Amino acid sequence: MPDSDAFFHPYKLGDVEVVPCSTVIGAEIRNIDISKELSAEIIVSLIQAWHTHLVLLFRQQDLAPEQHITFTSYFGTPQSPNRTSFTPLTEKHPEIIEVMNVDMDDKRLDHSLGNSEAMWHTDMSYKPIPPLGSALYSREIPPNGGDTCVSNMYLAYEDLSEEMLREIDDKCAVHDESRNSAGILRPGFPDQKDPTKTPGPHHPIIRTHPETKRKTLFLGRRPYSYVPGLSYEKSEYLLDRLWAHASQKKYSWCHQWAVGDLLLWDNRCVMHRRDPFDKNQRRVMHRTQIAGSRPF
Repeated sequence: MPDSDAFFHPYKLGDVEVVPCSTVIGAEIRNIDISKELSAEIIVSLIQAWHTHLVLLFRQQDLAPEQHITFTSYFGTPQSPNRTSFTPLTEKHPEIIEVMNVDMDDKRLDHSLGNSEAMWHTDMSYKPIPPLGSALYSREIPPNGGDTCVSNMYLAYEDLSEEMLREIDDKCAVHDESRNSAGILRPGFPDQKDPTKTPGPHHPIIRTHPETKRKTLFLGRRPYSYVPGLSYEKSEYLLDRLWAHASQKKYSWCHQWAVGDLLLWDNRCVMHRRDPFDKNQRRVMHRTQIAGSRPF
């Protein structure tokens, strides 16, 4: 593994050129066409870079859906989400998730994430077994806004005070399955506001990465989260302090999209969010996700 200089200077892993995006998270991988079949040696180097930087950026890629899925498979098993309806694309490629603010007829999709801000979150942590990673590919982007920010939860964990570590040791949090990352209520769920009644799985606040063995914070989303075993007041007080710490800018880096960019993040140790953008502008992204394991 590269030493601490890996976050300050470009370096190579075999034939893979790695250029850090910041001193805390993210690296751009240059001179690789991920639409092509990659050698075993390059895949090993990419996984090593991913474990070091947690987020990998590939610019100027031209990917058909099947190539996007093949690339995802180098890091694990592509996972098809549960759906109640399909588009022509997802019917043919169920592993693709269309993240967009317009439908096929260019109608605004205000009931989905739309154009609003998507708060800090972990993808699908409202599932008992969340995905281990996501690969987001840009097909159409607005001229301004819609940037994606990522944050290093290893560092957030490692900076916790001894007092806070004692408070959260062996504690879980409920991850709300009733609302999406824009705070919009999902169909079929009652609009209840009591966090102590939040539906969703209980995940450990501190989880261990199954591959790196490092400990990391695993928080999901702040609204309607709850720490079982605590009173409502004590849970809110604990989570407010924990989120104020974890969402500090010093742990994050923000990516300004260009068409053809692909961003791959490790969902086990990274949170991300999206900036809002003009509702009259189109933003069309394709996302794949990688099957994970139960957090521990």
